[in-house]
Amino acid sequence: MQQDQNQQAGIYFHIPFCVKKCPYCDFYSITNLALKKAFLKALMREMRMLCNISFVFDTIYIGGGTPSVLTAEDIAKIIETTRQLFKISADVEITLEVNPGAVDQERFAGYKSAGVNRINIGAQSFQETNLAFLGRIHSGKDINSAVKLARKAGFDNMGLDLIYGIPGQTRKSWLLDLQKAVDLKPEHLSCYMLTYEPGTPMHKDRQEARFYPLHDNLVSDMFESTIEFLNANNYVQYEISNFALVNSDKRADKRDNMSRHNRKYWLSVPYIGLGPSAHSFVEPVRYWNTRSVIKYIKDVNGGRLPLEGKEVLSREQHMIEAISLGLRMTDGIKTDVFDKKFDVSFNKIFAETIASLEKDGLIRAAENRCLLTRKGMLFADSITSMLI
Repeated sequence: MQQDQNQQAGIYFHIPFCVKKCPYCDFYSITNLALKKAFLKALMREMRMLCNISFVFDTIYIGGGTPSVLTAEDIAKIIETTRQLFKISADVEITLEVNPGAVDQERFAGYKSAGVNRINIGAQSFQETNLAFLGRIHSGKDINSAVKLARKAGFDNMGLDLIYGIPGQTRKSWLLDLQKAVDLKPEHLSCYMLTYEPGTPMHKDRQEARFYPLHDNLVSDMFESTIEFLNANNYVQYEISNFALVNSDKRADKRDNMSRHNRKYWLSVPYIGLGPSAHSFVEPVRYWNTRSVIKYIKDVNGGRLPLEGKEVLSREQHMIEAISLGLRMTDGIKTDVFDKKFDVSFNKIFAETIASLEKDGLIRAAENRCLLTRKGMLFADSITSMLI
């Protein structure tokens, strides 16, 4: 693996435990909390196996699963061990995902003392019917309480996750969720369209016609309404699903409130993942861990890295990823950087396709950039396939 010792990389920890599995979620997790102690012991060992990696890490993201099922002492141990074994930047962003139904004042205070400086709350919706459909363990009131408790604990960098396109949802009810979210003034908002991932209970229920998805036109309207509403409330879109607050009390630039860690995924910056099912990327290699807590523990305790798979990206594969990920960002693809990296001319290769997409109002190409318009974002996957 090629490693630039001065490159700012990211570390992701996958905490594979949930109090209850959400029927729409495709991320790996289990509800057997009895394995927590053995898992944490194995996680520390996996870290020691990888401590020779020479990057400087400026982001640490603790996700899942439901990381807030871990105690503050557990989180402190993870962060402390990370600092001992890896080169960590002085201004490191340390994010912890929390479920509003699995956190309290004591936990927030403990997480803050442990070194967490960014909280991401899985709100999803403020409306009880939506939360019930999504199988969430919290209520709308729990979200408000979690935000207040996090602020009281001293967190001044907070994100909320919301989901739209839920069966039965209307444009009006979605805007009500957005209004309740902005009223809480989080520094960051992620608004994800509900998807039906194969293998999930919700996908099966859809196939068996236990519910009917919203019409595509209504979901598209919700997407456009999201951008308009959040822009009007000082949240600027920087990626298809992500918005950063500007003109807040302590931050004037939207970049200050972006998820520094998540940007690494879209910009193909190196990151390593620890824990079951976690993915890593160090150009040109992508590798991922076993999707089993039990096998993960067994492998690590046996002195083996818990790898399940690995692929070395070809030049062509890397170009495809640079296009598909770059188009997700509102800044788009920096064509001069693309040209230099791959020794090609982006504009020449895709001249005909870009001209056609520009004519249809789906893409804008100017000043060494190629980016999707708001209309184009609705067809991001289709447009990407046309370019690759």
